[in-house]
Amino acid sequence: MTATTGTLRLLRLAIRRDRIVLTVWVVALGLLVIASVASVAGLYTSQAEREMAAAFTAANRMARAFDGPAMGASVGALTMTEAFGVLAILAGLMSIQTVTRHTRQDEETGRAELLGSAVVGHQARLTAALLLVTAANVALAAVTTGALLAQGLPVAGSLAAGVALGGVGLSFAAIASVTAQLAESQRAATGLASAALGVAYLLRAVGDAAGEVAESGVELISAWPSWLSPIGWGQQVRPFGGDQWSVLILFAALAAILIAIAFALSSRRDLGGALLPTRPGPPTAGGRLRTPLRLTWRLQRGMLLAWMVGAAVVAGALGALGDGAEELVGLSEELAATFEQMAAGGSMLDVYMAFVMGIVGIATAGFAIQSVLRAQTEESSERLEPLLATALSRSRWLGANATFVVVGTASIVGVAGLFAGTSYGIVTGDLATGLTSFLSAGAVQLPAALLLAGLVTLVFGVVPRLAVGIGWAALAASFALGQLGELLGVPQAVMNLSPFTHVPAVPAEDLAVGPLLALTSIAAAFAVIGLLTFRQRDLKV
Repeated sequence: MTATTGTLRLLRLAIRRDRIVLTVWVVALGLLVIASVASVAGLYTSQAEREMAAAFTAANRMARAFDGPAMGASVGALTMTEAFGVLAILAGLMSIQTVTRHTRQDEETGRAELLGSAVVGHQARLTAALLLVTAANVALAAVTTGALLAQGLPVAGSLAAGVALGGVGLSFAAIASVTAQLAESQRAATGLASAALGVAYLLRAVGDAAGEVAESGVELISAWPSWLSPIGWGQQVRPFGGDQWSVLILFAALAAILIAIAFALSSRRDLGGALLPTRPGPPTAGGRLRTPLRLTWRLQRGMLLAWMVGAAVVAGALGALGDGAEELVGLSEELAATFEQMAAGGSMLDVYMAFVMGIVGIATAGFAIQSVLRAQTEESSERLEPLLATALSRSRWLGANATFVVVGTASIVGVAGLFAGTSYGIVTGDLATGLTSFLSAGAVQLPAALLLAGLVTLVFGVVPRLAVGIGWAALAASFALGQLGELLGVPQAVMNLSPFTHVPAVPAEDLAVGPLLALTSIAAAFAVIGLLTFRQRDLKV
């Protein structure tokens, strides 16, 4: 028996386990690519408008830090400028979660020990996980290329974009293979790899913000920090803007080095062990952990802090751009017409503020869903059963989680509105208007975000194994319908399926209390039904 004996059988098992999850990931990213191309083509209908948009991104430090380097004035180049960063982050998350699920999670649940008792080499699980995630990224590259070709874009640029996106995903899969050897739990391994993803995005943003505008005026020459980031490498391939194929060597080199390190580290640790020491906890719980709400806070405070920091950074950057909202909208006649239709008597600035906080609202719904899904994780990992064996009731436990979701969601929206309003006030000198407008625009997003959390609570109570898929699918659908529905001409009846469609565009519109009360009532009804069904069903063991 060799170190990789049984790899193919484990690979078939991994494919069976993830056939739905990875298919959803790849298809959703492909649809996002199609929607992005359609959005850019619809907003900038003439070459003059596209050149103005590219020149604006190249010259504006905040825009290029947030989006990425300007690559040219074609539809493909503008699409890559505006969408590649988001696509790269999602590809990285897909790869990280896949690797840690088939390495660290299997060790936590005992599946790795069971498999290891058969004729399976000690490196077979890691090898199978890396083969699976490589296949997923190859499929992502193919789907991305096909989606771009289907929109009539050039073959070379489409292929470069697909390969670059797959390269980013493979790079973070390699990073996750290393963190899976360092950390003792899937959660910690995923957290370390996700932190690397955040650092990569930050390096890319700094490098692009510090770059120089090329002589063409519609391209950016990024500074050296961008070359320290796999996300930066993907953008430096410059699909539809020169197609720098030689940059792809960096992906292959990084993946080869990190995977070799991961195999070396894997051979030096025990099954279930970790190379980073785990700090032992106290023998007894302190008073701060003796209620379900305090325990929930202890378990989820790191996640809440990460979401708050991310929301603050993004909202602060977008708030600072508010002073140039009219200039930004004026780049496209289609965009100006869309914003004027949304204004309903308000100013372009009011519409921009509502638009920014709408994005924050959908992102905050991601936290709410993730927080609710923590309850499903506690149950599936069998940590919930010992808790409920004490005097703690199911109602108190799930109620504490629901309370944390509501308070945490409100805190993230509040922090985002505070930073957006403050950054706007610093740039314009009108702090009062910035704070009032952004905070009010954020407050109306809460009912819609909580409705999605209530939906996941309902599914968790009835069919917990479907909670993850339905929760994230509902969020993706809400984003697509809310932000891209009008641009893509989606019928209003379909757009109404998104709770964010019913949120008034404050401050561009007057506050409509009725829709907010309806959303809140539905969210509460979902949560109550989920609680009642959770009390009646058996725990998953």
